[in-house]
Amino acid sequence: MNLIVAADAAWGIGKDGEQMVYIAPDLKRFRRLTSGHPVLVGRKTLATFPGGRPLKNRRNLILSRDPSFTVEGGEVFRSLTEALSAAPEDTFVLGGGSVYAQAVDACDTAYVTRIHTAFPGVDCWFPDLDKDPAWQIVETDGPYVWGEVAYSYLTYRRVAPTA
Repeated sequence: MNLIVAADAAWGIGKDGEQMVYIAPDLKRFRRLTSGHPVLVGRKTLATFPGGRPLKNRRNLILSRDPSFTVEGGEVFRSLTEALSAAPEDTFVLGGGSVYAQAVDACDTAYVTRIHTAFPGVDCWFPDLDKDPAWQIVETDGPYVWGEVAYSYLTYRRVAPTA
C-alpha cells in the first residue's frame, strides 16, 4: 500500500482540520497518482474534499467509528483492520493524521510533497519518516516554487519490515 501526503518541514500536515496550503501543481500530481486506484481516508478528511464527497474514478474506503455514517459512492469501515482487509495492494492512504499513524506500518511506499518551511500553529502531523530507519528516500524531484511556497517531491520506500 501507499501513503500520499503534503507535509511541511516539521512534518506538519494541518490545522483545525484543514491542510496548511494547497499547491496547484501538487493537486494535479495527487490526481495523476491516485486516479484509478483505491483510496483509504478518514471521515473527517473526507469532509474536506470538494462537496465532502468521495473522489471520482477511485474506490473510496472510508473509516468512521460512527455506526450511522454512510456516504454515497464510498464504502464505510468501522476499523482500520476491517478496511485493510478490503484494501488492495495499490491503495493510497490519504489521511488524516490518525489514519496515517495507524496505517503507516501497512504501507511500503510514501509519496511526500515536502514543503521547505514549517507552518505555525500546526496541530496535526505525519509520522517522521526521516527518523524511522525502516524508510529511505529513493527518489527526489525538485525543488519547485509555487507562489511563495518552495517544495520537493520525495518518494520513500520501506527498506525494513515492520516490527
